Amino acid sequence: MKKQSQAYLFALSAILFWSTMSSAFKITLRFIDYTLLLLYASLFSLFILFIILVLQKKINLLKDLKLKDFISSAIMGFLNPFLYYFILFKAYTLLRAQEAGTLNYIWPIVLVLFSVPLLKQKIGFKSIIAIVISFFGIIIISTEGHVLTLQFSNIIGVGLAAGSAIFWALYWIFNMKDKRDDIIKLFLNFCFGFIYILVTCLIIDGIQLPSQNALVGSIYIGFFEMGITYFLWLKALSLSINTAKVSNLVYLSPFLALIFISIIVGEKILASTIVGLFFIVGGILMQKYIDAKPTKILK
Repeated sequence: MKKQSQAYLFALSAILFWSTMSSAFKITLRFIDYTLLLLYASLFSLFILFIILVLQKKINLLKDLKLKDFISSAIMGFLNPFLYYFILFKAYTLLRAQEAGTLNYIWPIVLVLFSVPLLKQKIGFKSIIAIVISFFGIIIISTEGHVLTLQFSNIIGVGLAAGSAIFWALYWIFNMKDKRDDIIKLFLNFCFGFIYILVTCLIIDGIQLPSQNALVGSIYIGFFEMGITYFLWLKALSLSINTAKVSNLVYLSPFLALIFISIIVGEKILASTIVGLFFIVGGILMQKYIDAKPTKILK
């Protein structure tokens, strides 16, 4: 099999798993508190990332790390998985899966805004138009189509779902600047993230053993949202002739997610969600082709 064909296979596998996550989050949260879900999912993601390190024979790279590497991972682990998923999971407890998942997808637009102060990039007029288009999509989804009256379905949930994209965009920028091995970075980031969420759980409600349903959901999320899927995506990027060839496929994810949400969760997909999603993705694609630069999309 040619490398590009392998790249497509890895990329589509990652996208398929990511597309099931809104459904997995919503269903698992029926059986477990969002803080405990993050605790157990992070634990299982650490397990699978450790296995990947061993299989790739990269475990010895850990001993070569310096203090600055651990400080970097401590900061990045605070952003992701701790803050990002802590806020996102809470949003899923307040909103429909279709709303929380779609609103979270605005992170590429947030990334553009952050690139101005953090990467010293400039935003042109067309980029501003693209951002406005995506923002209008957010309004459509969060008001369930009541754009003129601005009747938000749940203002706190909307704020959390959209706000989680801020932390993912920040994580993306810091990760882009970090030249360490990708799997090493992920493993260390999740080590620190797990410590943060463990302390948080001990402070808030303590630690409880999950039910069978919660355990299955936590394993699935830990393995395929936080663990194996990152490896599949990075593998696809490394095998592809051009990162744009596989990066563009990621825009299938939110549309596939709506199909899974409808079938698995049983939510009726609102017309406002579909229309709003087209506006969000349309703005993102407009921004992407204005820049016309291949980027390494993490998710």
